[in-house]
Amino acid sequence: MAPSAPPPGDPAPSDGSLPASALAARAPLSLYLHVPFCATRCGYCDFNTYTAAELGSAPGASQRAYLDAVRSELDLAARVLGPRPVQTVFFGGGTPTLLPQAELAGLLAAVRAAFPLAADAEITTEANPESVDPGYLAALTEAGFNRLSLGMQSSVGHVLSVLDRRHTPGRVGQVVGWARAAGFGSISLDLIYGSPGETADDWRTSLRAALGLEPDHLSAYSLIVEPGTRLAARIKRGELPGVDDDVHADYYLIAEQEIAAAGLEWYEVSNWAHPGHACRHNLAYWRSRDWWGIGPGAHSHVGGVRWWNLRHPARYSARLAAGESPAEAREILDAGDRRVERVLLELRLAEGLDLAVLTPSERARVPAILASGWGNVADNRLRLTLEGRLLADGIVRDLLD
Repeated sequence: MAPSAPPPGDPAPSDGSLPASALAARAPLSLYLHVPFCATRCGYCDFNTYTAAELGSAPGASQRAYLDAVRSELDLAARVLGPRPVQTVFFGGGTPTLLPQAELAGLLAAVRAAFPLAADAEITTEANPESVDPGYLAALTEAGFNRLSLGMQSSVGHVLSVLDRRHTPGRVGQVVGWARAAGFGSISLDLIYGSPGETADDWRTSLRAALGLEPDHLSAYSLIVEPGTRLAARIKRGELPGVDDDVHADYYLIAEQEIAAAGLEWYEVSNWAHPGHACRHNLAYWRSRDWWGIGPGAHSHVGGVRWWNLRHPARYSARLAAGESPAEAREILDAGDRRVERVLLELRLAEGLDLAVLTPSERARVPAILASGWGNVADNRLRLTLEGRLLADGIVRDLLD
């Protein structure tokens, strides 16, 4: 299955250069490294990931070619941006921990060689529970990783089966214990709710199992059935029931109740954390900060310029081997685009949106949001209530001119 198509855009310079205006601010920088390899493709996934069978023996699609290309793109980023301190580094995928531990640690060393890391830099890797063991995790913390994000998704066997997840329900608890022993300072768990056939009791069971492991951070995402995925095909054939938005809303309310009772606080619509453990990397996205995405299909944003890389690992590697940028296309956001994006992203945060970002006509719509019980205003910031979080996308649509 081919991942979903990239957005349209304008041609990107072959040397990776950026307009002077994009480089002027020297804002805090984050780095994202996309590892596109997976052992199997989960039925709901349309991310830019590939199994060994999907890649086959295509020239330039091997792990070795990928590792060489990532180092080349890091060098390119350093040449374009200069020595900007990096605040967060995030290895995502795919499954970064399918790389041998020495190679994953080596990529972090390459980051350090290309950019100065802040003394308190947040350095995260995603992992699937079945892809790590105690020695692997200890090697990562020794290399400098300090945050682990585990794809738990569910603790209920039949839900994991529907999602085509390979780990057994008890494996996550083992990995959390190993990660604590290895010295990870922050551990996050990801859950998915609303899978076909998942009951409210199933969802509570997963939440309580996750919270019982005392994570520092918890993400809970509603299942989105993406066109072209195996899950979408199974639903279309009638093998599985469809998903229901009303059920998703009910399950979100269950999540808020259970997670809040465990002492974690929401800071973004789908994310909760203990104080000091909010994901700083993702906050950089939501606050429209600067980040450079390294790897096949990775997206970047620096100073109002957004671009995205070629998606197939072989094409990505070939472009860098030729001494050129792997960017497929880019877009330059004008002031109006950037303002709209601020509304879209910042209204999802617990800290809310500065009302000064809104136009006069948009501000005139705020009282209706407050009267509906969907938001409140304090310190000149509009913040969503719990009911407002359930309707966040619609509220944004109605708010914007």
